[in-house]
Amino acid sequence: MSKLMFAAVAVLVTSVVSAQAADLPYRSRQQQPYTVNQPLNGYSWAGPYLGGTLGYEWGNVSNSGTKPSGIAGGVTAGYNWQSGNVVFGLEGDMQGTGADDRFANYKFSNPWFGTVRGRIGYAFNNVLVYGTGGLAFGSLEMEQSGLQQSRTSAGYTVGVGAEVGIYQNWTAKIEYLYVNLSSNDYAFSGGKNGLDFGTVRLGVNYHF
Repeated sequence: MSKLMFAAVAVLVTSVVSAQAADLPYRSRQQQPYTVNQPLNGYSWAGPYLGGTLGYEWGNVSNSGTKPSGIAGGVTAGYNWQSGNVVFGLEGDMQGTGADDRFANYKFSNPWFGTVRGRIGYAFNNVLVYGTGGLAFGSLEMEQSGLQQSRTSAGYTVGVGAEVGIYQNWTAKIEYLYVNLSSNDYAFSGGKNGLDFGTVRLGVNYHF
C-alpha cells in the first residue's frame, strides 16, 4: 500500500506542476493574519478550512474471520499555522462508511468513524507534504440472525498525505490513514472484537 500511496502523490504533484505552467492563480500569502516569519508573495497554507473526502476502507476484525471493506466519505475541518515552509495545525473529520463483511452466519460492519489529529508538514510553495496522527473513534456493529449489537470504541490513527493548491482558495489532497479501535465484548461472538483498518481518500478543501 505504501507504493500505491507514493505513486498517487507523485501523480498529484505532477498535475500541480502542469497547472502552474498554465499560470493558474493561487492563494497569496500576502497579508495573511495567521502567518509567522514568512516571505511575501508565496502561497499561504495558514488559516481555517472546510472540505470533504471520498475514499476506500479495508480492515480486519480481531477474533473473527471478517475483513470489512467498502467506500467511505465525509466532511473535514481544520486550522493551519505556518512558519516559513513549516505548516502545522489541527484537523478533525467525520466519515460514513459502507465497510462490512460476512463470515458464517454473522456480519461485522463499520458504519462510521471520526478522527481528531495534529498535522505537520513541509510546503513547497503550493504543494504540502505532511504527516498526521491523533485520536480515532468509531462504531463496530455485529449482526447475527437479524439481531444487532453495536459498540463505540476509541483508539488512535496515524497517516501521511499530500495537499496541493489548485485554484485560489481551493486545494486537493490525497491521504492514507491507519486506524486502530479498541476491543469490546459482543454477546453474539462470545468474546472481544476490535477493528483496525486502512483508508486511502481523496479530498478537496476551501481555505478561508
